[in-house]
Amino acid sequence: MRKLKNSELDRLSVDDFKEAKKTPLIIVLDNIRSLNNIGSVFRTSDAFLVEKIYLCGITATPPNKDIHKTALGSTDTVAWQYVENTMDLIEKLKAQNIKICAIEQAENATMLNNFAPEAHTTYALVFGNEVKGVSQKVVSASDVVIEIPQYGTKHSLNISVSCGIVIWDVFSKLHQATQ
Repeated sequence: MRKLKNSELDRLSVDDFKEAKKTPLIIVLDNIRSLNNIGSVFRTSDAFLVEKIYLCGITATPPNKDIHKTALGSTDTVAWQYVENTMDLIEKLKAQNIKICAIEQAENATMLNNFAPEAHTTYALVFGNEVKGVSQKVVSASDVVIEIPQYGTKHSLNISVSCGIVIWDVFSKLHQATQ
């Protein structure tokens, strides 16, 4: 086996990315503190053709050198918008028939491995603050709460890790549903 060179990876240009059919996923960052986490979410969102990222509350916005450090240019490809109040955004998305999925540990949460997204449905995945998680108001307003099963002594994951796990899982399931 030979490791591929960057020139062999068949990457989309920025213009091709913007024209490409997107995965029906929207990412909502609810008061994320870490600029590195924000950049990492952009990079993961680029990798899986996410429709849009909403940056809410205290979540910083591009251009920012610390976001850029982990985003590696994906702030130029993935559509994004700043919205001050997360609940205002949730209400707007629900009015557009977008399913709201809080990624959180909660009573009666659906385990990620049991979550079955429906084809032809757009999902907004809400990731919360590194310490406080997704706000209770947002959890209460969500259509479903998805929990990542964890089996060790720690029951939390870094938000960028959580985002990568959930986006990959939902992306995979949505592509299986449409084939």
